[in-house]
Amino acid sequence: QVQLVESGGGLVQPGGSLRLSCAASGSIFSLYAMGWYRQVPGKQRELVAVITSGGRLNYADSVKGRFTISRDNAKNTVYLQMNSLKPEDTAVYICNADSGAWGYWGKGTLVTVSS
Repeated sequence: QVQLVESGGGLVQPGGSLRLSCAASGSIFSLYAMGWYRQVPGKQRELVAVITSGGRLNYADSVKGRFTISRDNAKNTVYLQMNSLKPEDTAVYICNADSGAWGYWGKGTLVTVSS
């Protein structure tokens, strides 16, 4: 089993930056694809970025060029560097781990982009 704990959310002004972290425990981290999703109440969960166990990257069009996902397998941690933040980026950001057979979700961390 995998447990995921996100951190780094908070209030930031438009144009600012924030770095989210997701610490994983309970299994072999390096074998999981890791992703960041975001969700607003009443709206469908949106995939923001994913990094596979082999290091392949994919981003939502809305965040390309602004967000960067990375992983440090030695630390069992996935990061989401968010730059040039916009008010529409406001959401609960949720970490996901996918083994190919099982999926796990963190509890989320709130990011609010507002002046």
